[in-house]
Amino acid sequence: MVLCGCFSNFSADDELAKQVEDSSAQKLSTVGRAAYDALKYKHAWHHKAQWNVTSGKTVGSLHQTPSSAIFKTTADPEDAHADWFPEKMAEIMSKTTTWCDLMSLGPPDGVFLTKIKEALATICANAKNSDKPVIIRMMFGNIVGMPTNCDVVRKALTKDLPAGNNIQLWVGAWRKGASWNHAKLIAVDGRYLHTGGHNLWDYHYLKNNPVHDLSIELEGRVAHDGHLFANEQWAYIQRKQAGCVGYCAEKIPDGMPLIWTTRVTISEYPIGKAAEFAPMYAPDVVPRYEIPDGSVPMITMGRQGALTFKNRPADDAMLAMIGASKNIIRMSLQDLGPVCIPKTKISLPGLKWPKPVLNALAKAIYLRGVDVEIVLSNPGSIPGGLGMTEANYGNGWSCVDVASEIVKRIKKMFPGAPDERLRQMVKDNLRICFIRHAKSSTYADGKTIGNHSKYFIVDDIISYTGSQNLYMCDLAEWGVVVDDKTETKKMISDFWNPLWEASYTGDDCDVDAVMDGMDIDRDGEDVNAFTLEGRKKQEETAKMQSSICGGGKKIGMYTSEGQEIEN
Repeated sequence: MVLCGCFSNFSADDELAKQVEDSSAQKLSTVGRAAYDALKYKHAWHHKAQWNVTSGKTVGSLHQTPSSAIFKTTADPEDAHADWFPEKMAEIMSKTTTWCDLMSLGPPDGVFLTKIKEALATICANAKNSDKPVIIRMMFGNIVGMPTNCDVVRKALTKDLPAGNNIQLWVGAWRKGASWNHAKLIAVDGRYLHTGGHNLWDYHYLKNNPVHDLSIELEGRVAHDGHLFANEQWAYIQRKQAGCVGYCAEKIPDGMPLIWTTRVTISEYPIGKAAEFAPMYAPDVVPRYEIPDGSVPMITMGRQGALTFKNRPADDAMLAMIGASKNIIRMSLQDLGPVCIPKTKISLPGLKWPKPVLNALAKAIYLRGVDVEIVLSNPGSIPGGLGMTEANYGNGWSCVDVASEIVKRIKKMFPGAPDERLRQMVKDNLRICFIRHAKSSTYADGKTIGNHSKYFIVDDIISYTGSQNLYMCDLAEWGVVVDDKTETKKMISDFWNPLWEASYTGDDCDVDAVMDGMDIDRDGEDVNAFTLEGRKKQEETAKMQSSICGGGKKIGMYTSEGQEIEN
């Protein structure tokens, strides 16, 4: 905010703001309207590219892995406990008749790869008699030190498809400085949508000691916005690759590390038939349909990281939602603090606590008496028998650290706030805990339970589900706000209540420890990005941050030229 990135000082003039007035906004709640106003007046230029007010229908319950049943027991999940999840992703992809966009941090492996290949085969079968080829775009991050080999990914995805099929597919990846794609979505024909926090990695979600995560399935106009968000990243790849430098870089194997701060790669299928660059999506290229019954107001909100100068629409919208709260804020997050050097409480160089978020939470508590409940990942949680450099959920901070940073912001903004009042607010209004199963924070083998979801509810009337962490990390992100009291009530019943009842004990935040910890400086050392030494530190921080936060070898296995993807 920088949660992820910098905030914009740009304000659209009144005339431009009027041009983005959406009739759908009339149905928004007060919290939704606050988000809309922040987007409309600060980010009008990015309307329908990075944000929009729209509508959609939620399909079933929130997609939880492992399922909510795990919160009632200390027993480990059974084998194949979440294999339904990649099957559901494939089911949504298989509905494609015209256009499919898939976005994630890294390419799929294991069961995810198998199911996506099955979906592609289904699309091919259904496209036999289509007048035009079906368009499929897959976008991934090009992480520092772990470049995605788009050629290898494309070959693995298409090697078993029938000859002469009627699809065209592009695999792309990009990086600009320490910024890359982190959005996770599947958008199909401007009608079907799946988005949230899940990556496409077998050992993180489907094996032993799985990390918790959350996504949502939607149908309706909201799906158009997923395609349109993807456009900007595909356009960036084309701009960078089409130039002289891009032409030279295109001759270098995807898996070879480069010293350049910017890197884009793309691979097309079928070779010689598909154009070098993917086409841009427009709503009029897909079949029209009636708005589904049961549709409710929604806001799509994203950010493109370093691809846009200063403007981070989703950041401002999230702050506005917190700022409009009157009663309660509920959050399920990986963390709020910056990534630490492993096994320490020392933030990586250049990383700071997200002061705008902390300020918004602090004001909600101090000025309006809002209750704040937060469930965090246990620090250093590693799923699936992986190593620390392959997956590590939880940035290293305790619940006391997080609470101290929030109270510290109250003291900063309201210097006269008496300690007794602050102590009482920590007791009465601020409740933070680690994720647990039936009050236990570990699996049977003693490994801690991780949380990767990026989800919050405001006043029990509106919720956000998406890819965006609230700690400092300037990546490209996207998510959906569902602005409906009935739908939110269902999410609370299906997800939040089981999570909270299993996790909250009251023991994670000792009031004395919170107050005593207010004088600790938990920010990382300052880094001067204008010096060579500073840029080197930034690059090392980006490498370590991406490695610690779940990248590692599950992405690296795509980087070697000609290397096959593991099944």
